[in-house]
Formats: sequence, structure tokens, C-alpha cells
Amino acid sequence: MPRIERDIAQLKAEVAQRPLPRHVGIIMDGNGRWAEQRGLPRLEGHRRGSDSVREVTRAARRLGLSALTLYAFSSQNWERPPDEVAGLMDLLRDYLHRERPEIMENGIRLHAIGELDRLPPRVRDPLEALRRDSATHTDMTLTLALSYGGREEIIAMARRIAADRIDPDSIDARAIEDRLWTEGLPPLELVVRTSGEFRVSNFLLWQLAYAEIHFTETLWPDFGELDLLLAIEDFQKRERRFGKTSAQIRTA
Repeated sequence: MPRIERDIAQLKAEVAQRPLPRHVGIIMDGNGRWAEQRGLPRLEGHRRGSDSVREVTRAARRLGLSALTLYAFSSQNWERPPDEVAGLMDLLRDYLHRERPEIMENGIRLHAIGELDRLPPRVRDPLEALRRDSATHTDMTLTLALSYGGREEIIAMARRIAADRIDPDSIDARAIEDRLWTEGLPPLELVVRTSGEFRVSNFLLWQLAYAEIHFTETLWPDFGELDLLLAIEDFQKRERRFGKTSAQIRTA
């Protein structure tokens, strides 16, 4: 969807009057293209993208979202050039140190999902410390999907099912969801994909089943509070039927 200029204060007031999605996931894409369009190194695009992470997290908390999940680094991103991967790890480390005071002061619980044991100690150590220290916070859960892949999550869940020796006849949606990395998070209701791409890129594949998807051409470093509000407004205009008819929904 094209970027639309709107008055943020008015749009925020309108959005706040209607039911909010309980859990928003964002596929943050376009950092490299943003930098290339400006003749800058790709890492500079990632650096500017971290500013968008801060703005969007602040906006989500002020609006009252229960959960925000950001797709920060995929399992497949390990295949990128080593210098870019190393730079991304440094940016993640810097983000965790820089944002720690604001996360702690604003009641945000930091969570992380993915193959976290693949992260280098310079990222994993501050990540685990902040997860531990913010574990009792209740204002909003901010989840970073790091070294994450939806297929990898489903494989990990299947291994847990096997290890728990569950009777096949008793395996249901609850048994699966209790063994996903997103256990305990609210149902995913809205996914935002930036940069004009129309795919989900291995993001929260199980959880996407009934999520609304909002596509925007905005590159992630240009994505801010206005863009988040527009995505939520789009969500609020949709009819969520879950297999029922419109007439059934209206009756309910």
C-alpha cells in the first residue's frame, strides 16, 4: 500500500477508539535497499533501521498494544556475507545496551524467539540479562525474532512433541502451541510487511493462520509511528470471520 500522509494526532485518536490487535508482528525489510538508494553501505541502512525499531516500539507501547514481535534476523540471514553478519550482530549488541534503560523504565518485557544458541556471546549475554531482568514487566511484551525461522520453530516443536511421548490421538492445537517458541504470547492478529514485498519469508508460519496481513511499500528505515497507525487502521476496517459468514458475525 502506498504511504499516505495523515495527521498523526487525529489518526492516533481514531485508532485508539477501536479494538486494537492484541499481537502485531512486523517483517522489517528494506534496510539494504534504503542504503543502496542513497549510495551508503548496507550496514548504514541497518543502523538507521534500528532507529525505526525504537520509534515503533515507543508508539506501540503508548497506543497500548499487548505484544509486538519484530523479525530482526532470520535463520537464513546467517548465509549473508560474513562482514554483514558481524555488523548486524554488533548492531544487535548495541541496541540491547542502548535500549535497556528505556525498556526497564517503561514496563516492557523483552522476549526473544529463535535458535538463540547460534547467537555470539556478545549478543546472547546482554539479551539473556535483559530478558531476565524485565521478566515481570506487564505493560507490553516486545519479542525479538533472532536467528528465527517459522519452519525451524515447527521442527523444534515436533521434536518436543516426540520427546514428551504424547499419545498421537491427544495432539491438538493446544499441545502444539504450548511447545512453540511463542508460548504465552497473545494470538497473532496483524502482520506488517515493509518494502513492497508480498511474502511472509518464513515468519511465524503456524501463528499466521488467521492473522491479517498489511503490505506497505515503505522501506523499514522510513517506517515510523504514522505507518504503524495506518497498518492498525487497515486492520480495524477488516471483517474477521474465522470461517463464518458475514451474517453470522453481525448476529454475534
